[in-house]
This record gives sequence, structure tokens and C-alpha cells, in this order.
Amino acid sequence: MVEQTVQIVSNQRDTDLYFRLVVRAPQIAPLVQPGQFVHLRILPLKHALLRRPFSIFQVSGDTLSILYKSVGQGTEVLSQMPPGDELSMIGPLGHGFTVPAAGGETPLLVAGGYGMAALYLLAQRSPQKGIVFVGGRRRVDILCEEEFRALGWEVRATTEDGSHGEKGLVTHALQTELGRRAPGRKLFACGPTPMLKAVGQLAAEFNLPAELSLDEHMACGIGVCLTCVVPIQTGDGWEYQRTCTEGPVFDSRQVAWEEAK
Repeated sequence: MVEQTVQIVSNQRDTDLYFRLVVRAPQIAPLVQPGQFVHLRILPLKHALLRRPFSIFQVSGDTLSILYKSVGQGTEVLSQMPPGDELSMIGPLGHGFTVPAAGGETPLLVAGGYGMAALYLLAQRSPQKGIVFVGGRRRVDILCEEEFRALGWEVRATTEDGSHGEKGLVTHALQTELGRRAPGRKLFACGPTPMLKAVGQLAAEFNLPAELSLDEHMACGIGVCLTCVVPIQTGDGWEYQRTCTEGPVFDSRQVAWEEAK
């Protein structure tokens, strides 16, 4: 984990609501593992005490990129910052995904919206190619399809309104594929909590291993404040663990959904 002042290389609109931010972070970028995140302080917001967590999308040399959605004051200010401006960054943070081994299980990636960002490095670094299932409410919520296809992955998109790909929930498309009962598969997922819970249930139903990147609100991002805890099974009981340090990626069989807040 490193705290560094990073410089914006580019900050461009990707779709109506989503942006791609590239920063030069020579101390952080070489350390990044798939599924990890960074914690940003937007320096123009001098009154804002808390940093904002963002999944790491891509890494190239001494630069890294994130995908973000303009949803509030902080991301609105961020969306207007030009190349050359600086941000305060802590990273890489968290426990990420397990990269599949060559000749091992076939990975099936499941993403909701910009959950795709957290899965890209996993797809890029995996010697095993598989299928990416991506879902969103509308066409504008489906991101990064071409980037994953360029890596040699099959991409299957679903939208709730039917404006792109198959109409319905991404977990329905996943369930249909799992019904083929092909051997030697493993699930990796990032997205909204209801989707992650459904993926965990499908993993249990089909007796498949799964790793889930849990999405919880964070304050400190370094394991001190305990605002991002989730219930994880341990032995005969369960305990709270921190998504910013023990997570955000957990084995789906360990998540105690019945105890979740």
C-alpha cells in the first residue's frame, strides 16, 4: 500500500454517465493485482474528509485507469478535472481475485454495470479464456464489451429493458449456461449486492467454486474504521470481516448472507 500524489493523464466520457480516468502512478501501478482498488481524495474538494474507493480497471506501465459514474458532488467534480491536475491516491488496496492457473478451471465472469472494471485485469492475466456475462438496466450501463472481446473472451450482454443483448437479468443468462453442466468451471463476480447473492446461490446450486467482490461503503479504506464489514462464516459460527482488507473478494461459500445487514 502506497500513498501518492498522482497526475491525471486523461479523463474522458465513456457513455452518458460513465467516465474513464487514467492517472500516472509509478509507485502504485506496478503493484496492482486483479480485483484490488484505490482510494482517491479529490483535492479541489477541500471540505471533503473522506476518500472515495474505485476498482482498478487497467494497468499499463506506470499508469492505471478507473471507470466511474457521475453520481454526486465528488464524482461530478472529478469528471471536470483536466489532464495535468493532481489527485491523492492510496493503493493498491484489498484482497483481490485468484488468477486461474493454466490448464485449470474455465472462468466465468459475471458483472453488473461497472463491475466490469474490477474483472478486466483478471481476464487479461488469466491464461484460461472463458465467458463474460455483463448486465445492466439499459444499453448505456453495458461497458467494456470490446475490451474483453479483444482479449479473446466471449461476451454475453443482458439488459433489463431489452435495449442491448438478451432481455432480462444477467443471472438468468448465467443460470442457462450453468444448466449445460459443463465440467471444470469457476465463477468470478463483481456488481450490486443482490446480483452477488444470486451468483452465490447459483454457485451452491451447481456445486461450483465462486469468488465475489463485495460492494460495501467505505470510509477509511485501510481497515481502521470498520464501516465496511460483512459477515463471513468461520468454523461453526461467523464473524465480521472488512471488505477493504480481508476483501473485497471473498469465497462465496464463506459469505453469511443470512446475517448480512
